[in-house]
Amino acid sequence: MKRIYLLASALTLVFASCQKSSEESVEDSMLASQETLEIAKEQCGTMGVLDEKIAENPDLVAKMAAVEEHTQKALSNGWTKRLAADGKIEIPIVFHVLYKDASENIPLSQLQDQVAALNEDFSMNNPGRNTIPSEFTQVEANIGVRFVLEDVIRVKTKKRQWRPDDSMKFTSSDGSDVVNPQEFLNIWVVSNMPYRGGNILGYAQFPGGSWATDGVVMDHRFTGTTQYSTGRTATHEVGHWLNLRHIWGDGGCGATDFVADTPDSDAASRGCPTYPTVNCGTADMTMNFMDYSDDPCLNMFTEGQKSRMLSVFANGGFRATMAD
Repeated sequence: MKRIYLLASALTLVFASCQKSSEESVEDSMLASQETLEIAKEQCGTMGVLDEKIAENPDLVAKMAAVEEHTQKALSNGWTKRLAADGKIEIPIVFHVLYKDASENIPLSQLQDQVAALNEDFSMNNPGRNTIPSEFTQVEANIGVRFVLEDVIRVKTKKRQWRPDDSMKFTSSDGSDVVNPQEFLNIWVVSNMPYRGGNILGYAQFPGGSWATDGVVMDHRFTGTTQYSTGRTATHEVGHWLNLRHIWGDGGCGATDFVADTPDSDAASRGCPTYPTVNCGTADMTMNFMDYSDDPCLNMFTEGQKSRMLSVFANGGFRATMAD
């Protein structure tokens, strides 16, 4: 069981930006022609993005502290249990597809595939869940959240590359403005996102940030079903958007993800690990959506993660208006 720290640890991760490094740089010509993209395993640019965001807006620290304080209060008072008893929460998604070339203007079917993958993962219908070890099936959770496709906004831009600086979220910087973020999950689908020598596949804004930038950003090649993806990158990023941390707590043994039923671990998983993979004296939950295993090997959320996510919809929570 992880140690649960309150506000001080809550401030260690404000924005999630999950990054996979390239073995070779990806040239514009490769992007345009959709040739084979060589992707090494995922690494997280979280702390760099965190530093940038806090430098831009120091008030974000206090806002994140308030969100975490409400989360702990909701959990201790059982507010999430009452919320879950009311039925499923439906979250409409607005996709912003930003493209320079036709290959980046992904079809509606690909976006529909992404919504279907999210619904599988958040309703305990993931196709690989029959491989979950019995040790973990007892805490596997149906989150009770359903996603629907609300709208698709397509914007032809002049940019082929985007930094994770939220510029894609504003028409003034050749992007697309957020749409009603207190009611809709906004997902920006963009082209290549180089960052720190790698290629970011997606990043999310945690509860507590500005409504003007609230949502998830995805590389178009890792949105829905593609040669690179089965849609689990979005599941991971939406988990962050709903206030989940990486399962290993972004630290060594003893670091916390604020969830009691996810085993302690010392680092992210790679590939498709064989069970049991033991670190910190327990078997790693390598199949958890908030780890870094390959898409086909990510299959579950836990009851603790469910409670943490539902707390943002509880009365007074950052996303409470979505549960009305």
